[in-house]
Amino acid sequence: MAGSRKSEPVGRLRWIQVDSVDPERSAAFWAEALGVEVVARLGEPPQFINLAAVEPGAPQVCFQRVPESKAGKNRVHLDLHVEDVETASARVAALGGRRRDDHDFHEHGYSWRRMADPEGNEFCLVYGL
Repeated sequence: MAGSRKSEPVGRLRWIQVDSVDPERSAAFWAEALGVEVVARLGEPPQFINLAAVEPGAPQVCFQRVPESKAGKNRVHLDLHVEDVETASARVAALGGRRRDDHDFHEHGYSWRRMADPEGNEFCLVYGL
């Protein structure tokens, strides 16, 4: 709200957890897509796999093992800013992801392409900024 007094936060955003039936596969895909390393595997077999932050102070993307596959649309998704959407799309496909639509979206000065990781989790490649 413009002009309102900033309040104390409830907490700081440190981790973004993604449910996954195969956290090793998900972590490998996203580590490559984000250009980061896996920094932690917790449990045996791993129940949680954490990636390094993409830059100091940024939240870590993490994967939590769950028994059920994804069902329905994500309510939260990641947006990746890319310089070349065609090159980025080809790289996502080579990593095991896929394009979700046969067209791109253009609204309010933004352009994006909807993609999905190997488990079907949606994310967007945002370009042309």
